[in-house]
Amino acid sequence: MKTIATLAPLTTRLLEIQRINSASSLLSWDQETYMPAGGGEARAEQIAVLQGLAHQKLVSPDIEKVLSQWVDAATGQAFEQPGDAWDEPSRSLLREVWRDYSRAKKLPSDFVIKLSRECSLAQQVWAEAKEQSKFSQFLPNLRTVLSLKREETQYLGYKDSPYDALLDVYEPGSTIAALRPLFAQLKARLVPLLKKITSSTVQIDDSILRHSYDQARQLEFGRLVLIAMGYDFERGRLDLSSHPFTTSFHPTDVRVTTRVHEYELQSCLFSCIHEGGHGLYDQGLDQRYYGTPLGDSVSLGIHESQSRLWENCVGRSRAFWRFFYPILQQTFHHQLRGVDVEQFYAAINCVKPSFIRVEADELTYNLHIMLRFEIEQDLIEGRSQPDDLPAIWNQKMQDYLGIVPKSDAEGVLQDVHWSFGAFGYFPTYTLGNLYSVQFFEQAKLEIPHLEDEIAAGQLMVLRRWLEQKIHRWGRMFTPDHLAQRVTGTSVNPEPFLRYVEKKYGEIYQL
Repeated sequence: MKTIATLAPLTTRLLEIQRINSASSLLSWDQETYMPAGGGEARAEQIAVLQGLAHQKLVSPDIEKVLSQWVDAATGQAFEQPGDAWDEPSRSLLREVWRDYSRAKKLPSDFVIKLSRECSLAQQVWAEAKEQSKFSQFLPNLRTVLSLKREETQYLGYKDSPYDALLDVYEPGSTIAALRPLFAQLKARLVPLLKKITSSTVQIDDSILRHSYDQARQLEFGRLVLIAMGYDFERGRLDLSSHPFTTSFHPTDVRVTTRVHEYELQSCLFSCIHEGGHGLYDQGLDQRYYGTPLGDSVSLGIHESQSRLWENCVGRSRAFWRFFYPILQQTFHHQLRGVDVEQFYAAINCVKPSFIRVEADELTYNLHIMLRFEIEQDLIEGRSQPDDLPAIWNQKMQDYLGIVPKSDAEGVLQDVHWSFGAFGYFPTYTLGNLYSVQFFEQAKLEIPHLEDEIAAGQLMVLRRWLEQKIHRWGRMFTPDHLAQRVTGTSVNPEPFLRYVEKKYGEIYQL
């Protein structure tokens, strides 16, 4: 049987490409954290050169020649011969390399370099525009990026919608046709549930979360929780950025960021837990396969499931706060001395339509994604134009959440994604929510007394389960295959809907 060792001529080349991509990612991380404001234009050129070089190496005749020995171009599957088959890791590796190669081959290198440069520049302008709450400042860059992304869909090709070509990059195999029924099922149950909650006689006071909280102590507490989750600071770090994110250069160097606001305790607290979930996934990838698809995460929906599982299923649970609330109360004794754990639990689970997606409650969060999903489709398919985005955004916020942003910063400019060309990314957030509950429910079935372990502050048992079931496999399996291996079913809205209906039905006495 042929193994990974057989593929050395290929994996050696892939490792070189990955090292170039890691260097590019390091420059991007620095751009978001420590780069001086004046370095933006030069940084855009540096990143563009590296990404162009990585692309050229991936589509080189050398890679094509090596792949052609082992992969059937018509099917994208490894050639199999009686008595000389590939083992599963090798077969999976070839399948995924062919997928990456085939997509990259469709994109001219000069286009890749141009797109990278424009996205890097747009990202910096977005940060300035958001700070000044001025969409018009970002608009020219957004027009350019959108035009390039539309052009990209033409290179990639698609069957039904150009949006599918972009969605497939982040969630392999997913399409608008597959997502619409999921979103419809969610909307049909979430909107009525939200109406019941907003008309409930139970009123939750979450004002305690908006007292003055020392920013350094907030970071200290976030760091403490990350350590308890198993995030390894010998292989990672925690920094500040305008939009929290996680980036990985290798399983031994995975970095997370957060943001801290004096009067918003939840912002730092839950972004630390959320990004920590992402960080654990990247630290849990099998180092032996670094540089190959088997050393990479399977999809953004699965990746997001890890952050949402930790943030919501764990971080917003009663069990979690039985252990961590006394520590938080001691850290902020003046602010929380008269607040018991049940009051705090209710406050962090208060359902209230809000402007900012990353700070939205579990129930309304998916409504934020739905409106972005619709806007993205219309932009890519040409039914809407960037100039009209503020008005479109505000109308959809009114339609979905009953509120209208007072500024561009809390409206159309709040997310960084469009600045770096990540059209097709947003739906993976909702997929992540659905997967997260499926995985957590399965973990509770397989780990005796898991909630008791969490209540005792013993989070490593869950971290190890996730690493064994999900993290270490990289792209060995497709997202759907992985979900079925772990839970026995494909992605399914029902567990998530049961979870929120039970949880918030209890909190709001519905």
